[in-house]
Amino acid sequence: MLEREAATERLRAAKAEAGVGFAELAETVGRDEVWTAALLLGAVSGDETEARALCDALGVEDEAVVAALRRAPYRGEEETTIPSDPMLYRLYEIPQVYGDAIKACVHEEFGDGIMSAIDFECHVDRVPDPEGDRVRITYEGKYLPYKKW
Repeated sequence: MLEREAATERLRAAKAEAGVGFAELAETVGRDEVWTAALLLGAVSGDETEARALCDALGVEDEAVVAALRRAPYRGEEETTIPSDPMLYRLYEIPQVYGDAIKACVHEEFGDGIMSAIDFECHVDRVPDPEGDRVRITYEGKYLPYKKW
């Protein structure tokens, strides 16, 4: 059985060699580019069709890689650490600075509950700006109220 990390490294190398972007791969897989990137990087699992489409698009003809893409991944880290990569650090910094405010706004609008990270979508868009293009990251998740019993 091929470990998921090894499959991810094979797919990353094939993507680099093919010179293809996540948006193009997403069209082939039939999913959003963020979800497709998460599949390639090992954060989500795909079904047979999605796994095979990604492998075919990258010229990876290995059933062990297809099987690895279909297995449920381990989500999270054994030790919680803030990444040193500047882009990832900023994604951690946002809830550190604005998390309480976002939570208060969600509770005011919806009530006491959470946003699902399972019934969830994320989109990354470029927003042209004369002072330098901006990054728009949209999180959209199902609202789940806390149950009373």
